[in-house]
Formats: sequence, C-alpha cells, structure tokens
Amino acid sequence: MIQNVLIIVATVLISAVIFIPIGVKIRKKTAESKIQSAEREARRILENVKIEAENSKKEELIKAKEEILQIRNELDQEIKERRGDIQSQEKRLIQKEENFDKKVAQFDLQEKELQRRITDSEQKRQEIEELHGKKLEELQRISGLTQEQARKILLDQLEDELTQEKAAKIRELESKAKEEADKNAREIIGSAIQKCAADHTSETTVSVVSLPSDDMKGRIIGREGRNIKALETLTGIDLIIDDTPEAVIISGFDPLRREVAKIALEKLIDDGRIHPAKIEEMVEKAKEEVLLSIKEAGERAALETGVNNLNPEMIKLIGKLKYRTSYGQNVLNHSMEVANLARMMADELGVNSKIARRAGLLHDIGKALDHDMEGTHVEIGVDVLRKFKENHVVINAVQAHHGDVEPETIEAILVQAADAISASRPGARRETLETYIKRLEKLEEIANSFDGVDKSFAIQAGREVRLIVKPDKVSDSEMVIMAREVAKKVENEMEYPGTIKVNVVRESRVVDYAK
Repeated sequence: MIQNVLIIVATVLISAVIFIPIGVKIRKKTAESKIQSAEREARRILENVKIEAENSKKEELIKAKEEILQIRNELDQEIKERRGDIQSQEKRLIQKEENFDKKVAQFDLQEKELQRRITDSEQKRQEIEELHGKKLEELQRISGLTQEQARKILLDQLEDELTQEKAAKIRELESKAKEEADKNAREIIGSAIQKCAADHTSETTVSVVSLPSDDMKGRIIGREGRNIKALETLTGIDLIIDDTPEAVIISGFDPLRREVAKIALEKLIDDGRIHPAKIEEMVEKAKEEVLLSIKEAGERAALETGVNNLNPEMIKLIGKLKYRTSYGQNVLNHSMEVANLARMMADELGVNSKIARRAGLLHDIGKALDHDMEGTHVEIGVDVLRKFKENHVVINAVQAHHGDVEPETIEAILVQAADAISASRPGARRETLETYIKRLEKLEEIANSFDGVDKSFAIQAGREVRLIVKPDKVSDSEMVIMAREVAKKVENEMEYPGTIKVNVVRESRVVDYAK
C-alpha cells in the first residue's frame, strides 16, 4: 500500500518536472504574441489619432481664415462708410466756409455803408446845428428875448402845468382814499364806540368829606392847629376848612394821597378821637385799605377786559392807575376803555384781539410810576414791560401809541386809534384855559407862516384852522399843496388829541361903484 502511494507520488513529481518547463515556454510565447498585438493596436490608434488631429487642425484653420476674411470685409465696409461720412462733412464745412466768407464780405460792405451814413449824418447834424443857431438868432432878434429868458418862460409854463396836474392828481387820490378809508374807519370806529359805552365824567382835584356837625371842624383843626398840620404832613394834601356847612374840602393833585386823606379823615370822624397819634394810626390803616383797593382794582380791570397771565406786580400797577388822572380823565377807566375799543376794532378787522386788548390795557402803565421815576410815561411803561418779559408786539404798541416810534403791527395802530378816541371824545378830558389858548395861538401862527395867507382862524375849539389866502398869490392848484404842507407842519410841531382840519379858502372879489 505504501509502496503504491510512493509510486504515485514519484510519478506525479516526475511528470511535473517534465511538463512545467514546457508549459512555461508555451505561456511565454502566448504572452509575447499578445504584447505584439497590443503594440500594433497602439500604433494603429496613435496613427488614427494623428490623422484626426491633423484633420481637426485643418478645419480650425479654415474656419479661422473664414472669420478673418469676414471681419476684414466688415472693416472694409465700415471704413468705406466712414470715408463717406467724412467726405460729406468736409463738403458741409467747405460750404459753411464759403457762406462765412460771403457774410464777411457782406459785413464789410455794410460797415462801409454805415460809416458813409455816419459821415453823412455828422455833416447833416452840423448843418442842422448851424441852421438851428441861425434860427435862434433870428427868433431872439424877432422876440427881443435871450435864450436864457425864453428858457425861463418855458420852464415857468411847464411848472404851472405840472403844478396843476399834480394838484389834480392829489385831489383825485385823496378823494378816492378818503371815501374808502373814511367809510371803513367810520364803520369800525362807530361800531366799537357803540359797543363800548363809558361814562364821560372827569376827575377833579378836590374831594369833599361830610361832617356830622360844624363842631367837628374845630376838633379837626385841633389846639393851635396841631391836628390839621399832622394830617396834612402825613398825607401831603391840603385841608380847606371854610364856611361850607358840614363839609371839609381835601385838595391835592395826587388822587392817591387824596384818597388816603379822605379815608383817614372819615375814620377819625367815626371814631371821634382826633389827636396826632390817632391821626397817624388812621393814616396807616387808610394806606393799607388803599393798597388793597389798588389790588382789587387791578384784578377787576384785568377780569373785565379779559387780559390774563399778568404778573401780580403788574396788576398792582394797573390798579394804581385808579388814582391817576390825565387832564381830569381817570387813567384806569381810560386804559380799560382803550382795551375794549382796540379789541372791538381788532375783531372787526380780523387781527389778534387778545394782543390788542392787552396792549390797550397796558399802554399807560407808566403813569403809575411817572411821579416816582424820571422819564415820560411811555419810556417808563416800556421799561416795566421789558422787565416783566412782556410780548414784543405789546411793547411796540405801548412805545408807539404817542408816535415815539413807528408802529410795527396793525394792533399797535389800533391802540393808537383807541387811545385818541378815548382821550378826545366830548367830556373825557379837560385842559386848562392857558393850554387851550396856547394851542389856538400856535395853530394860527403856523397858518400865518405860509406865504400868500391873508388871514387865519382857529375854530371849533382848535379842531379846525381856516386859512384865507390872497387870490393873486395863491392859485387853485397851489391851494391843495398849501393845505397838505400846513397839515404836515401842524403834525410835526404840535401835540393834540384827535385830528385838526385844515381848510384853505380862496375868494376873488371885484368891487365897482355906479355913480
């Protein structure tokens, strides 16, 4: 068994030794054959690739040449077109140059023609001047007037014509303006006055205190006059004790002091004990009452006029106006009346009525301090309003209500008008006879200062001045100008309430006698 196995193994080994080299040779030959086939295939593929590359190269070159040829043709066409445009532009430029040369030639001809005409005109002007000189000499010889004399006559005639035309134009414009302005102003002011009904009573400079009996006069005078002296010294007023039954007159131009004296005297009379110490005590109490009255009067005025947001110190100053007068007119009543009138006119015109009534109430606030401070009541009032940071429009209205500055707003003008209305209405104020006479004399003096005035008369309590002119010196046209000049001079040199009418009268009279 073992031997058989060994024989079989030996046989297999021998076969392997014999056949392995033969198989290797066969495989080698097969591999070499495949390699050669692959190399041949690779060479064939390379040749095909080279052929295809050559063909593609040729095709691309052909396409590139075709594109280049097409671009060249397009460029040639564009060049041809541009050459055509350039040639047409050159033709136009050449034509313009030819036209320009023609125009230059025409201008040269026109310049020569113009120069010739200028020369001819100069010659003609010289000839005309010579002829004009000869005619002037002939006219002077015929008329017997020199050139200056003739010019003066012509200028005088022209001045007369212009004066007549100017006067006619002034009359026309004044008539038209007056018709419209007077109509509107009368409506507005009439409506405001009708709505604002105020009493016309004037303040006086004396107060009367009633006494229970004439025996009280002696007690008021006191031993050796000590009581009356103490009262006069403490109050700064004069007590007049005369034959008037059961009455004592308190005289003084300061209403505030008069009121203190009146209250103190009434308290003394009610108390019955009259001596210097008691007088001093009653005067102090009277002052306190007056201060309270001042505050209440200021609050009442602000409430009645509808003026709000006033500083407490300003309310006291307004109340103090209750004891101030101007030409006999109570300043507080006047201020309230101005505030109401300004408000009503502002409502009619459609402007700010709040500003108008505020400015109207405050326009005379300086009069509350003018006895204690230097300056006009306008200056003092403006300083007070600026101190309390008042509205600029209100300050301007206060500053302009007597014409110290130009009014900047309609409200300021309305305050001016309301102030004039309140001050100049009948019974509102009184003026001394001396002031009244001086105003009339000044009016006539201004009227007589104009050349050609024969007589002048101040009439209607100084509200009109009438001028009688000489007819041979003042013409109808010059009357209009004279009236305006007189009015302007009155405005510049005089102070007066309301308006003054200037009436110029020219009469021609011829007198003859039948014998």
